[in-house]
Amino acid sequence: MNLTLLAIAASVHFGILVQGREDKATALPFDKAARELLSATAVVNGMQTVATVFYPDSYLTHKARYPTPAVNSALGRQTEWAQNGQYLPTLDNKNQAVDSPRQHLARKPKPKSKQRDKKRMHIKKLKATVPASLVSTAAAATASQEYSSSGQLGANTIPYGLQTLHSEHDKSIKLYPPSEQLPEPIVSPDATTAISLNSPVDNTATSANSATPYETPDPAYPVTIGEPTTIDSTAAKNQQCTWDGVQINDPVSWTPVDKYKYQPMSNQITSPGNIDSDILAIVKRLTVKEKIGQMTQIQVGQLVDCNGFLNETAVRYWINEWKVGSFLESPGNHNGRYRWYSPQTFADFTDAVQRIALENGPKIPVIWGLDSVRGANYVKGAAMFPAGIGAAATFDPQFAYDAGRIAAKDTRAAGVHWAFAPISDLGVNKLWSRTYENFGEDPYLSSQMTAASVRGYQGNYKHDRTRVAACIKHFIAYGYPFNGEDRADRHVAPHELLEFYVPPFKAAINAGVASAMESYGVVNGEPVVMSHYYLQALLREQLGFRGMLVTDWGEINSQATVYRTARDIRQATWATLDRTSVDMSMVADDASFGEAVLELVSSGALPESRLDESVGRILQLKKDLGLFEQPLADRSLAETVGSAQDIEAARNAVRESVTLLKNENGALPLKDSNKVLFVGPTLNSTRLMGGGWNVHWQGPSDTEGDSVYEGFGDTIVRGVESVTGSAPVYFEGTDIGGTQFIDIGEILEAAALADKIVVGLGENTYAENLGNIGKLALPERQLDLVSQIAAVTDKPIVVVLVQGRPRGLGKAADIASAVVNAYLPGEYGGLPIAEILYGRVNPSGRLPYTYPATEAQASTTVWQPAYSDYSPQWAFGYGLGYSSITYSNVTVSSSELAADLPVTVRVMATNTGPYQQKETAMLFTKQDYRFNQAPENLRLRKFAKVDIPIGASIEIVFELSIDDLAYWDKDLEWRFDADDVTILINPYTETDLLAKVKVLAD
Repeated sequence: MNLTLLAIAASVHFGILVQGREDKATALPFDKAARELLSATAVVNGMQTVATVFYPDSYLTHKARYPTPAVNSALGRQTEWAQNGQYLPTLDNKNQAVDSPRQHLARKPKPKSKQRDKKRMHIKKLKATVPASLVSTAAAATASQEYSSSGQLGANTIPYGLQTLHSEHDKSIKLYPPSEQLPEPIVSPDATTAISLNSPVDNTATSANSATPYETPDPAYPVTIGEPTTIDSTAAKNQQCTWDGVQINDPVSWTPVDKYKYQPMSNQITSPGNIDSDILAIVKRLTVKEKIGQMTQIQVGQLVDCNGFLNETAVRYWINEWKVGSFLESPGNHNGRYRWYSPQTFADFTDAVQRIALENGPKIPVIWGLDSVRGANYVKGAAMFPAGIGAAATFDPQFAYDAGRIAAKDTRAAGVHWAFAPISDLGVNKLWSRTYENFGEDPYLSSQMTAASVRGYQGNYKHDRTRVAACIKHFIAYGYPFNGEDRADRHVAPHELLEFYVPPFKAAINAGVASAMESYGVVNGEPVVMSHYYLQALLREQLGFRGMLVTDWGEINSQATVYRTARDIRQATWATLDRTSVDMSMVADDASFGEAVLELVSSGALPESRLDESVGRILQLKKDLGLFEQPLADRSLAETVGSAQDIEAARNAVRESVTLLKNENGALPLKDSNKVLFVGPTLNSTRLMGGGWNVHWQGPSDTEGDSVYEGFGDTIVRGVESVTGSAPVYFEGTDIGGTQFIDIGEILEAAALADKIVVGLGENTYAENLGNIGKLALPERQLDLVSQIAAVTDKPIVVVLVQGRPRGLGKAADIASAVVNAYLPGEYGGLPIAEILYGRVNPSGRLPYTYPATEAQASTTVWQPAYSDYSPQWAFGYGLGYSSITYSNVTVSSSELAADLPVTVRVMATNTGPYQQKETAMLFTKQDYRFNQAPENLRLRKFAKVDIPIGASIEIVFELSIDDLAYWDKDLEWRFDADDVTILINPYTETDLLAKVKVLAD
């Protein structure tokens, strides 16, 4: 037979093409981009033939984790590790992948030459049955001839799309040409038009009755005529990869409304509850594989083609083959065409996936999850609030509520129903790269902010379709990594776990949180994701959580591939489902979870009833969110995204979060008449104010810079111009990494002539393990910049910190006359910071963490044992304003405190001027001693923020109960001591503001 074969090993890492026959392979040079992927074509006398695609052995070993190049070729996209040469999986001595793309990024790169040489030695074959009628001998021959002579892809090579997937160990791969017509769409009896990917969207369509998707084979959710979607599916249809991989700005623009109806925080709590009877009926009708699919979550990169658009074939594969019930993430993070997806384009994408889900597989709507952690940070134009640590610095839960409420609305505008927020880990080790995401180190402050945040995201989420399901994370003790690195092991005594780390999660549960996410890694040597104690006994039984529980990214598989706490993925999957109450696996990249669970159930190692339990909670959540009524995005919400009302809410949060840590020699506020020199990389950058989880997972790249915002946002320099009416004198001074000075000579000359100098220091953007650092100190050149300026002038120097964690300042802390901590204020932080610098706004933020003075104090907290030295750079709760506030007349209603006898604490606060001041009063308690267990240094019990006019006095009232003073002892008993307790008001800014009460025994 005359057999012409063309096979492509589609990875830029290997730099080869393989051409030949089944018994012979020849390596050929290949300098084309890896995204130009093709499948084999072959013809024999008009009959269907077998085409052989050669590919490295290491791809086969990735079968359970990453699709092979042949699969990706057919899907019209490449894997993350082939894209732009950015990711080459770490392999063990058996060529098995030991990390996912995210995990790999944190590892030290190995010499590429060795990696390539190692994998070129292993070539295996994949057989594909191809209908001969779909190709022509001439075309195949031409393609082969063109490639053979030029080393480039033949212009007439015919690519194919994927119909069904199996490895060579599992049977065969069936291919079909994407240009062929897809099956006719099924027509719902209640719909006026067929449901297909090109059907228009109706924002008002609802289910005609309460029928479930399983009463008929037809789609259960009719879609009628409305505005058409704009998904470009060209690549999915013809597989021609023409994109260079460089993301561009989303061209969609809109004019947001100025304002809309505000929804204030309500005392009404909507919580997850029992599983409804109709949901139980659906669960009963599902097959085992369909149940497993509902428990599976796949990341959006698996749905993006080589041109950066939606790959409809891939969507159908995941929904038909694996019955997947949930997707997550933004295309902007996973090789999508656009950097930052507008709500309209994002909704086009999610709606298209949703409509495919309604036509295929079990015909159940999918639930989409997104890290909308500080506003809808992955939705173009959405107002981003300060990171969690900045929200906590306001000491006003209203801002946590507003951030959650606006995030929910803007997330829902994108067709996403589930926000992976709030983050309620305690930020104990300040080296930790995720310090900025949470609400600080104190359990009481975090609990108050968490509860308000949940109410903001959810509201009455079972009826209000502008809200989303919140997801409290990461359960538990994630914020105390032993060595400061993300996902490092945590060592926390059981009674300390209950006393300090659990309360924010309990507050979320009491606020009705609909879902939760377990944490990465191990606590006290036990992997959280496989822990019966943490995820069943503690979370479900002791805390009473009734919502849906999801793993973090790839965490089940990581037990076998990273932590070595399971022999293999099958064992890790079994332990997770057998021991815990995990409902959904954020598998992210592959079908390994489905394969493992299917085998476990088939073998009898796992009862099907365990699946029923989780699927019931998942489907109930979908019902509660209204997905069975209207699974598509509400397009009317897009006009509120980026509204002036939202931007002002974000700016108000910044105004009350910025914390003045030092102010000497009349350094601040600046006067309009002052000649001020502005220096430093953080002063003229929107992206650096945002940090990570800002447009992208890691924030905008150095290449993208601020252009990605397209005018949404500002900078401190632009804020100064808005406040003063003139452009300031500004120099960058040093790069953000602190590797070199920039224009240092000009800066020193200008500094000698200035009245005051403002120096902006801080961090580059980062998230998770890519933000790991070995020491707290800021980059050396940044700190040297302050020293060099101080060497040429004795004028006041103001240091402005834009940072995600409290970085060490070295001599700069003493040199500076004023220090301002702006945290990560977000894209609209520039104007509020400028207003504070120039006295238009009086700073009122307070530190939500202890600011270390030395590297050794990285894990120092305000609640550490009283016998330990507590002498940080600045204490928890510290912060100054431009006015002088004095406290007096601390009184208690009784000198005794009992179970049925709370005490009322009163204190008077007076503003002696010269500015109106928002003041946070904090009530702490301490015990002089505690028998058989070390008491804490201080415990925050209550706080209140009040606005005090110049010359006015306001009485602040707190109520203290016996429960406020109870604690978990080392025997895990909830108790209180019959002894004296000291009450203190703002102990780090005021002295002698204290009172004593005696706790009476029950």
